[in-house]
Amino acid sequence: MKTEKTSITMEQIKLLLRYAVLAPSSHNTQPWRFKITDGTVSMFADRTRALPVNDPDDRELTISCGCALMNIRVAAAQQGFGVTFDITPDSGDDDLLAVISFNKAHALSREDAALFKSIELRRTYRKRFAPEDIPAAIIDSLYTMASEEGCWLEVIESKEHRQKVAELVAEGDSMQWSNPGWRRELAAWMHPRRRGDGLTVPGIVAPIAKIVVRTFDMGNGVGAKDNQLADESPVLAVLGTASDNVADWLKAGQALEKVLLSARLQGLQASYLNQPIQVASLRPKLQNILSKRGFPQILLRLGFPEDEIDAAPRRRLEEVIE
Repeated sequence: MKTEKTSITMEQIKLLLRYAVLAPSSHNTQPWRFKITDGTVSMFADRTRALPVNDPDDRELTISCGCALMNIRVAAAQQGFGVTFDITPDSGDDDLLAVISFNKAHALSREDAALFKSIELRRTYRKRFAPEDIPAAIIDSLYTMASEEGCWLEVIESKEHRQKVAELVAEGDSMQWSNPGWRRELAAWMHPRRRGDGLTVPGIVAPIAKIVVRTFDMGNGVGAKDNQLADESPVLAVLGTASDNVADWLKAGQALEKVLLSARLQGLQASYLNQPIQVASLRPKLQNILSKRGFPQILLRLGFPEDEIDAAPRRRLEEVIE
């Protein structure tokens, strides 16, 4: 007779992980590993896929793993399993970020289950959005999604503040692109789609694109484009936390994915303009624009997409399970 802890099969867990790996990640690095043991999943940070220049503290890496954890929660709810998880496991292994258990007795989250259909439809939409306002009721629902995960979401409302944020984005672009190490790191993650990860570049032009990125400081041009994207986005919002440690980053990842999935359910897509958070000297400047207290973790732009785009490639599940 199976115990409650082992009431989920290996095949069912692997199904859940197929949705976990559809989570967003910086440069599409997919920096997670999973180990299945007796009906539980241990989620580890894969630091071989870290971005030491862009993300020196592995903050965004951890947020990405938090997004994968939320996908597990949503997929489990849709499959009829309750989820309990520990994001502060006392194991002595800094790479172990969460231990996740499944059962039928734990109260199911119908709200999480309702988000399931969005997992495969969510995209990082880097194009211009349709010039269409987002109803206040949708924005209010996104506030709720973030707060349910112990985080806050603040929409940049005033034209003056939006412009200041857009200028910080452009300044961040300039500072990052002027760093040869940052450009080399970016180029290293520009891959043909068949690789299954990274920033997709057509295979025939990938070598040339990498050389261009490594060699030329394109900060001014990229900054001008991103400034315009920020300024024209229907919604520009910051997701933040009360503190700034590993547990907070995992909360931020879960809140982020919950916001993204809820937004997609209502027809929206999103992308990121995280430069003012990634550049340490700019993060306090962004914080000073906000009314919320705490630490900004993600700068989002949200809107209605004008067309459909392909999903980013993913590695085979076998590559991320120990």
